[in-house]
Amino acid sequence: MAAGDRDAFADVYDALAPKVLGLARAVVRNPALAEEVAQEVLLEVWRQAPRYDPAAGSVTTWAMTIAHRRAVDRVRSVRAAEDREDRVASSHVQREYDDVAERAEQREDEDRVRAALACLTDLQREAVVLAYWGGCTSAEISDRLGVPVPTVKTRLRDGLIRLRGGLEGRT
Repeated sequence: MAAGDRDAFADVYDALAPKVLGLARAVVRNPALAEEVAQEVLLEVWRQAPRYDPAAGSVTTWAMTIAHRRAVDRVRSVRAAEDREDRVASSHVQREYDDVAERAEQREDEDRVRAALACLTDLQREAVVLAYWGGCTSAEISDRLGVPVPTVKTRLRDGLIRLRGGLEGRT
């Protein structure tokens, strides 16, 4: 399969597809999304086959690790989208407030966030912006930036720590 043999991939696919789909269904709990995750995982197995290291574990273990990570990323992505939709929906609710004061507070908050973002390294800022304003998962950011997922997660973690410090006045 690592050499591009489609018949070998067909055999691997037949062996792994039910397990990958089962894991995705258990994590995602949405049959349609689980099928999408399973398809992405098996495509990634095909694409990453040359990188597979037998010394690190079996093909099944390798594929199931990819499946679990993709499923968790999908759950996080769906939750983030739902949270954004909830925030947008709740922002349209009519309420009594001082419009001028509200805009002033919002501008002040925006300025604080911009200042805190300026404290991040370019790499951290890029990952944080893609994740929290772009709605991208770690895997999507990894693909977009061409870096491994663990690197993306490290940049996000470090960036969020610095961002929090910047927002709390600790630069």
